Amino acid sequence: MAENAPEPPSSAKRKCLGADCENDAEALQCPSCLKIGITGSYFCSQICFKKNWSQHATMHKTAQGKTQNVTGAYNPFPTYSFTGSVRPVYPLSARRAVPKSIRHPDWAEAGIPKAEKRLNRSKIDILDAKGQAAMRQVCKLAREVLDITAAELKPGITTDYLDEVCHKACIERNSYPSPLNYNHFPKSLCTSPNEVVCHGIPDQRILLDGDILNLDISLYHGGHHADVNETYYVGDRAKADPDSIKVIETTRQCLEKAIELVKPGTPFRDFGKAIEAHAKSKNCSVVATWGGHGINTEFHPPPWIPHYAKNKAVGVCKPGMTFTIEPILTLGTPREVYWPDNWTNATVDGKRTAQFEHTLLVTDTGVEVLTAANENSPGGPIPMPAVVDGTEKVKGSPKS
Repeated sequence: MAENAPEPPSSAKRKCLGADCENDAEALQCPSCLKIGITGSYFCSQICFKKNWSQHATMHKTAQGKTQNVTGAYNPFPTYSFTGSVRPVYPLSARRAVPKSIRHPDWAEAGIPKAEKRLNRSKIDILDAKGQAAMRQVCKLAREVLDITAAELKPGITTDYLDEVCHKACIERNSYPSPLNYNHFPKSLCTSPNEVVCHGIPDQRILLDGDILNLDISLYHGGHHADVNETYYVGDRAKADPDSIKVIETTRQCLEKAIELVKPGTPFRDFGKAIEAHAKSKNCSVVATWGGHGINTEFHPPPWIPHYAKNKAVGVCKPGMTFTIEPILTLGTPREVYWPDNWTNATVDGKRTAQFEHTLLVTDTGVEVLTAANENSPGGPIPMPAVVDGTEKVKGSPKS
């Protein structure tokens, strides 16, 4: 879960819901959506609406018992000018319970991370062997939960269903899902599709073939936290879309390049320089508002890890430090706006965005990636688009 210095929201025109359509929406709404209580499904024209009907109609269906029936679903912010195609679909499911036998963080009841707020922001913890072992264990569990959740990802399911899967997997591992009630966040993981930058709230929206989705998993076990996220392709249409591939794979590569620099003595400011240089080389932009953070017995202790160049981060890596690096890239303008839920953060121009995150341990000789994927983990890189006659085209057939 990213840490930030947020910008104030700004207004934007409503965009057409048509895939790859850059037009502003007119007054035309999908009549089927209106009948079942989903508002905000605007298109620029009848032609665009008909062209996108087969994909859009997926929203009107339930998926093999893994979604709530959409009858009675609604957009809670009907007058808000969304910047892209994603809309919230409420009602939210009830808050999921965590057994009292599982150790809870201090915000579990009141929603306020009291100990975290009292931290000295200039003091960075150095973990001893016992603390490092605890971080290895909690990060191993976080990777398991992320992989279990990602394995369920496919067109036709809801993000609320993914939240249920994540929550259950945490409980089965005697772990508390760290985001749950953190500053009153209502769910057990963050699900951020398409133009949503981060901190999307799982709801009744049905994932479509062609979406991309970030799953941000954090859990609390043995008195320590872990944090890991990846962006995934939803269906074959996403894997055949050059723009989606470019932003996802470039972001993945940015994280890898930053991790290569982690070793004793590396200044925290150097990671952003490497990330931004690679992002620019692929015509992507770094969303600078959000950064990595320390993580151990607290969820977001120091240090702060900027992901952009020419930052003024103070401090260097030392053995025993644990922190996250979690760059967010976008295909468009690297500015965001908040939805009225005060959590969901979307690109101001509705362009797609991606994020990847690992929890890292600085060792005597370099770095240990505590949340590393394994050979059976879902997802993974696919070939970047090739440029043919000035146009980006996907190489071959994407892997499933």
